[in-house]
Amino acid sequence: MSQWQPIAELAKQVQSGQIKASDLVDKSLKTINQLESYNAVLAVTEDRARKRAAEIDRAVANGETVGALAGVPFIAKDNFLVFGAETTAASNILKGFDAPYQATAINRLEAQGAICVAKANLDAFAHGTSTENSDFMVTKNPHDTTRVPGGSSGGSAAAVVLDMAPFAVGSDTGGSIRQPASFSGCVGYKPTYGLVSRSGVVAMASSLDVIGPLARTVEDAALVLDVMAGIDPLDSTTVERAAESYTHLEGVVQGKKIGVVKEYMGEGLQSDVKQVIEAAIEKLKAAGAIVEEVSLPSLPLALAVYYILCPAEVSSNLSRYDGQRYGFTYKDAANLEESFSMTRDKGFGKEAKRRIMIGTYVLSSGYYDAYYRKAQTVRTKVINEFADAFATYDFLVGPVAPSTAFKIGEKVGDPMQLYLEDVMTVAANLAGIPAISLPCGKVGDLPVGLQIMAPQKADAALLTMAKQAEAIV
Repeated sequence: MSQWQPIAELAKQVQSGQIKASDLVDKSLKTINQLESYNAVLAVTEDRARKRAAEIDRAVANGETVGALAGVPFIAKDNFLVFGAETTAASNILKGFDAPYQATAINRLEAQGAICVAKANLDAFAHGTSTENSDFMVTKNPHDTTRVPGGSSGGSAAAVVLDMAPFAVGSDTGGSIRQPASFSGCVGYKPTYGLVSRSGVVAMASSLDVIGPLARTVEDAALVLDVMAGIDPLDSTTVERAAESYTHLEGVVQGKKIGVVKEYMGEGLQSDVKQVIEAAIEKLKAAGAIVEEVSLPSLPLALAVYYILCPAEVSSNLSRYDGQRYGFTYKDAANLEESFSMTRDKGFGKEAKRRIMIGTYVLSSGYYDAYYRKAQTVRTKVINEFADAFATYDFLVGPVAPSTAFKIGEKVGDPMQLYLEDVMTVAANLAGIPAISLPCGKVGDLPVGLQIMAPQKADAALLTMAKQAEAIV
């Protein structure tokens, strides 16, 4: 059992003066300190967290209204700009960078009384599926310290499962919230593209990046989303949120039409993971859901499309790190050109360089039509196939990942093996649809996540379905 009560309950107790925000922050910081060996956290924001907790306690004592997340500690993935600690995106090129402003998502959480206590480790610039691409440390899986926690939000997922805080926030470009949630054993929610502002989050691939919560329950994830969601003038890609709260989760599984994605249940899926997923689907069937197999023929191409479009956008977004404006600068350069090249050579890790080179190649003259334009065409095909499937089904389901958490170091020498970890998650990003990873069982000691997907902007319906499924699977 977790040492944290549900988030709404914690906030209620702080609001009523039953418990102090300062005590919750103490508890969180103590757990982070005790479990330091898991390498889930890059930095703590202790001074600022204690100060904010004291302000909330004072406000409660004075009878003032405090927000829906009053006093609740949380951990932010280190690609979110946050006051109180440097923001590095786990890359040497941003070492020493203090954010001049905060991410909109962080501001919204803080406006409701949540308190950021730490920055979580990640694959540098969110490039990866194992948190082994961090320039600073490798996070360990909470269930088996010889294994990875997933990535790129591996630190965020591990922190939640290790009870370092009641929730964490992460980013999902091709599965980076859902896959670590599956590997580590928590709920990971990727909202509809644009539902949560990306302002103040270090950009990876701007047409794919999505911000979302990692929590212990669907209810907690829904409350966090409810606070973060909505239009932001600082991010032109944001979309209108639902008028109703995302925390209204009453519903039934009975009569819901669920499509089991055929392409995700075949070759490459570990047999014992398949058994766990099939058992979960059977339970949904027993609860009255109408379950059928559905095929999306272009899905086998989704990974290739993703690894053309994503690096293209990475190449563009990482061009701003040149050593002249902020972050790391190579000091011994003889001239400006050498300063640019040496800063990037020393500052970027292997995976960032790999993605920059792939991206620059597919955008280059002569290859743009052969790769980038074709990939965009297939992306449209994937979007249309999802739309067709959702014309018949309320939800689509399948595994989150082809396997359980693998050993640290097992795939480091082979980037292709690591890229294949995204095979079941990238399509949701290409299509901009919401998707959730829900713990649904274990293989030995290692958790397995069930992925549930819904049409664009059907976040409320997806969370409601996930809440019902949580009790069943």
